[in-house]
Amino acid sequence: MTRSIFCTLAIATLLSCHSPKQDPNTVDKSAANKALIVQYFNHFNNHEWQKMADMYTERPEMKDPAYGLTNVKMTKADIVKKYSELNEMIPDLHDSVINMYDANDNIIVEFESTGTAPDGSKFKLPICTIFEIKNGKIAKDLTYYDNFEKK
Repeated sequence: MTRSIFCTLAIATLLSCHSPKQDPNTVDKSAANKALIVQYFNHFNNHEWQKMADMYTERPEMKDPAYGLTNVKMTKADIVKKYSELNEMIPDLHDSVINMYDANDNIIVEFESTGTAPDGSKFKLPICTIFEIKNGKIAKDLTYYDNFEKK
């Protein structure tokens, strides 16, 4: 009797741990989205601004605390200009991905941006960006970081 109860509990435990099968299309899409963002950061770190801009849709929606509190639509030329100017101010600009989180058509990336500011001081800035992917291109780039200077 005790053995029968133990076996029943063991089987119930094993069955409760069984996870449902994932849709292969979702898994493939998730992997493709993550690969796209890995390539994005490779272009960023190589300062390949045009290649990076080409990863976006024609007029992606962008959010950056440097632009204020609202989202803005940008062209690929705007993106190249933005990052080229940033690179002129910070020639050793580099991003290190800490973690990526998959959320349907969104990839959320936690990363750290480092470089040397124009005044010669080194900086390390934690950033979080939500990328929305549509048809293999970045449609939204919503970036969050603390841009207030410490006093």
